[in-house]
Order: sequence, then structure tokens, then C-alpha cells
Amino acid sequence: QVQLVESGGNLVQPGGSLRLSCVASEFTRDYISWFRQAPGKEREGIACIRSDGSNTYYLDSVRRRFTVSRDNSKNTVYLQMNNLKPEDTAVYYCAARKVACHYNAIHYTTWGQGTQVTVSS
Repeated sequence: QVQLVESGGNLVQPGGSLRLSCVASEFTRDYISWFRQAPGKEREGIACIRSDGSNTYYLDSVRRRFTVSRDNSKNTVYLQMNNLKPEDTAVYYCAARKVACHYNAIHYTTWGQGTQVTVSS
């Protein structure tokens, strides 16, 4: 089973940008999703990318601000986050699934350990 490791989280001011990375332990054709979980809230799916990168999906609240991409030569999926807002503060996770994107976390069994993103002035 592929293992995932996220990185790139940091403290950033409102309006700033971050790029998160999700590195897989081996080449995978899995669909990769990004989730986030803020304190006291459920884990929510925010973006997903198809195995060949040909299709991407976004939660409405991050559409036009976040971009998901993948470089299969590096076994890496990226989440570029622009115009960050305080409400984007959360632990961000990537997760893998064999068939199709899904925004519900219960459909994923392969997870990274998470990376903290804090948006604050």
C-alpha cells in the first residue's frame, strides 16, 4: 500500500500563498485528494486530482484560490494555495483512492500524517 507524506504547511498572513506537497512512497495511479480539518470541525475534502492529472475537482470555497496538480515523475501531488484567509487555518491531509474522487473522508483508507497551515496576522 502506498504511503503518503505531506509537507509545506506554515504560518502565513492573510492574502499570502503556500504550496503543499504530498509525496507518495511509490508511483501510483490513485486519485489523490486534499482534505483539511480545523479544530472542532469535520474533515472536509477540498480538492482532488485524477490519476493522470486530466481532471481536477474543488470545493466551492477554495475554487479559484487553490490549484491541485501532480507530477507523476516525482510521485508528488501539489496544492497551491493563494489568497489565503484565516478560515483556511487547518491541518491539511492528502489521501489516496483507487477509483474516482470523493469528498467524503470515509471513502479513503490511505492518509498522510498532515501538515499545519495557519493563516493569521
